[in-house]
Amino acid sequence: MVRMSAEERRESVIRAAMIEFARGGYKGTSTEAIAKRVGVSQPYLFRLFPGKEAIFLAAARRCCERTTEVFRKASEGLSGEEALHAMGAAYQGLIADDPDMLLMQMQMYVAVASAESAGDREFGEALRAGWMEMYDTVQLALGTGVGDTTQFLAYGMLVNVLVSLGFQADHRVWTGFYDSVQRQAER
Repeated sequence: MVRMSAEERRESVIRAAMIEFARGGYKGTSTEAIAKRVGVSQPYLFRLFPGKEAIFLAAARRCCERTTEVFRKASEGLSGEEALHAMGAAYQGLIADDPDMLLMQMQMYVAVASAESAGDREFGEALRAGWMEMYDTVQLALGTGVGDTTQFLAYGMLVNVLVSLGFQADHRVWTGFYDSVQRQAER
């Protein structure tokens, strides 16, 4: 049996944490469940990460990074409307292929809002930074003003909500989207 390095094990923890937090939320997920999914003990888990919050933040950062990378790759060599449609299709592919990515995003928003309502603003700082990198990536790809970036991300959030609520592709709530999004929703 090949032993994993600490960095490889850390990556395994982040992947497992994304799944567990996506499905159970920050408060509803135990570090025991994450350790079990990875196949390590809780004490070993805490040698890799100082605590549950650090694990969640690593998983949430990874979620932001992965989404940003999907936008970056999809828009490579494109601009304007071509980039917009390519990024929209790529994002829909991402959340269709990996539904836990969508759930993890939704859990991130809830966890930050919950922490901040309890007076912990620091919790959200790293996640806002990741989200801003995604925002800047979209704005750069579109090559237009902030209005187009805002509209693209607003449509993306609406897609998140509709998919999370289980609206089927043929439901009337999907009308009014860009044609490229409607075609993706029909898959």
